[in-house]
Amino acid sequence: MVVKASKAEKKIAYDAKLCQLLEEYTQILVAAADNVGSNQLQNIRRGLRGDSVVLMGKNTMMKRTIRMHAEKTGNTAFLNLIPLLQGNVGLIFTKGDLKEVKEEVAKYKVGAPARVGLVAPIDVVVPPGNTGLDPSQTSFFQVLNIPTKINKGTVEIITPVELIRKGDKVGSSEAALLAKLGIRPFSYGLVVQSVYENGSVYSPEVLDLSEDDLVEKFASSVSMVTALALAISYPTLAAAPHMFVNAYKNVVAVALATEYSFPQADKVKEYLADPSKFAVAAAPVAGGGDAPAAAAKEEEKKEEPAEESDEDMGFSLFD
Repeated sequence: MVVKASKAEKKIAYDAKLCQLLEEYTQILVAAADNVGSNQLQNIRRGLRGDSVVLMGKNTMMKRTIRMHAEKTGNTAFLNLIPLLQGNVGLIFTKGDLKEVKEEVAKYKVGAPARVGLVAPIDVVVPPGNTGLDPSQTSFFQVLNIPTKINKGTVEIITPVELIRKGDKVGSSEAALLAKLGIRPFSYGLVVQSVYENGSVYSPEVLDLSEDDLVEKFASSVSMVTALALAISYPTLAAAPHMFVNAYKNVVAVALATEYSFPQADKVKEYLADPSKFAVAAAPVAGGGDAPAAAAKEEEKKEEPAEESDEDMGFSLFD
């Protein structure tokens, strides 16, 4: 006869398991588990087996264990997990790549029908086309103000209709119609809400950033810092080149307006005194591509022998 463990024994075992996972793993995904069935959760555990562990439990129990473990070890970083334990959530402990684990979890979403009273997670649009329903079912469409017509003995929807909006509760008429049409508009699975990594907490959207995105954001930040530094005349490493260039322009302007000069300004004065030098300097660039071709054509003309005339042949047409 197998003796069942008491509630106290189960709590002790759960506390020990959670503390062991907190010690062993430094990366944790906090995932919402609304409308996730036991079979679906089992498939997720099987898919993550190897370097990840999924742990579910009551929020109060998890919070209590985390607080006690933080006090015992002195690692207060674990306390950052407590505000994340809201609603029906679970913890995914992993040693793998966080982005890959998040993508693996997303694979196990399953379709679900629209049940009465359920809050719609997305907009539900009924597409146009033949429904396969007989004309006696038109009452469902009339109640929901869906334009239809009878085509070959079946009901056909004329235009796409937004049946349910995100955040609205599913009514009995909407649920019945979707069931008749065989539409399962919603899909459910573990949804990663937050990421905990070595004491830091951030949004899962960060995992989707590529190296190009990071470079773009870094360049944008540098531009903002540079603009701010130039506006308040505060020297920074990013703004220094622009400050030097602007200072050089100001000094050159002063030199041109006065008799004062320096080597870097002499060349500017020289070009301004004789603007034709601008054209001379630009000429090789403008004509550089045609000059070799022209020279080659000239050389070909020199090498071509002159055509022989009739007189060189020693007779004429009238001889």
